[in-house]
Amino acid sequence: MNGATPLTGTSRPHAPLRTAGPDPVPGGWATRIVVSSLLGLRHAALGLPLDPVRARSGLSGPTRSVFKGRGIEFAESRPYQPGDEVRHMDWRVTARTGTPHTKIFHEDRERATLVWVDLRSALFFATRGMYKAVLAARGAALVAWGAALQGDPLGGLLFTDHRHREIRPTRGDQAVLQLIGLLAACAADASETGSESGGTLEESLVRLRRVTRPGSRLFLFSDFIQLGEREKVHLAQLARRNTLVLLFLHDPLERLLPPPGWYPVSDGVHQFVLDSHSAGRRRQYQEQFQHRREALAQFCHQHGICFLACSTEEDSVAVLQRGLGITLHTKTPHYDPTHPTT
Repeated sequence: MNGATPLTGTSRPHAPLRTAGPDPVPGGWATRIVVSSLLGLRHAALGLPLDPVRARSGLSGPTRSVFKGRGIEFAESRPYQPGDEVRHMDWRVTARTGTPHTKIFHEDRERATLVWVDLRSALFFATRGMYKAVLAARGAALVAWGAALQGDPLGGLLFTDHRHREIRPTRGDQAVLQLIGLLAACAADASETGSESGGTLEESLVRLRRVTRPGSRLFLFSDFIQLGEREKVHLAQLARRNTLVLLFLHDPLERLLPPPGWYPVSDGVHQFVLDSHSAGRRRQYQEQFQHRREALAQFCHQHGICFLACSTEEDSVAVLQRGLGITLHTKTPHYDPTHPTT
C-alpha cells in the first residue's frame, strides 16, 4: 500500500496479528484458546442464570414452561372437561363451587442451550487485553458449564473462515468437553489457508436456525461487523421462539483512533500506515462505531434479545456473570492499556 492510509470502519485484519510483547495474562491465554483455562471455568458457572429476565420470548421464559399441562408445579384450576384425569380433580374448588374442577400444572419442557461462536481469523485480534476469539471461547465455555450444572442439553455451532462445526445437544460434562475440544480445534483452523468458504455470518445463522428447536436458549459470540439486514432477519426469526443472548465483542481501536500520528499496522502479511492526524476523521471514526453499537443494541431491544457488550480490555466471563444476574465478589481483571497485546 502506497503512502499513508487512514483506518476506516472497514479496514480490519484478516489474520491473527503478531504480538508485540509478552502476554499481559499469565499462561498465555490472552492470545490463545487454552483448554486448561476453559476447563477451569466450571466453578465460575455455579449458580449462573441462563435465562435473563430482559430476554424473554413467547416460548422460552424461565426453565418452567409457559405452557400448562402435566407437570409437577400447580398452575391453576379450571372447570372439568371430558378426558381430564380424575386424579387431578380439585376437590376443594369443586366442593366450594358445586362444579367439577381439575388442577392444571406447569408442563415441564426440555430446554437446550446452544452456543454460536464466531472464530474466524479476524476475531484473533486485539490491541489491548484478550483477543476477541479468546473472549468468545471463554464466554462459550462458561455458558456450557452452566448448562451442564443445570442438567440441560448443550449444543453448539462454531465456524471459522473454512468450515462449520456442529455439536448436537446432549447432557453432561462430556458435552462441555467436546465443545472445549472444538474451540481449540477451531483456533487451529484460523491459521489455515484454503479456498473452502464456510465463514459468512448469514450462512452460519441459516445453519443455526436449522438446528435450533423452539424454546431453546441461544448465546451468540461475535463482533458482528458483517451484520446486515439479511443477517438481522435470521436473528429476528430466532428470537421469536427462543431466548437469545448476544455478546458484542469489540476492541478499543474500533472505538477510538489513537492520538495524532503515523502508525505502521500489519496483519502478518500486509502492511500499511494508519494516519490519525485529522481531528475530523477521528471524530467521524468514533461516531461510526457508536452508531453501529447503538443500532445493534436497539435492534436487540426491539426483538427481546439480551444485548451485552464486551471490550477486549474486559473478561467475557465477568461480563456474562454481571449481565445474567450474578453478583460478583471479585474484581474483573484489569489490563494495563500501556502494555498492548498486539
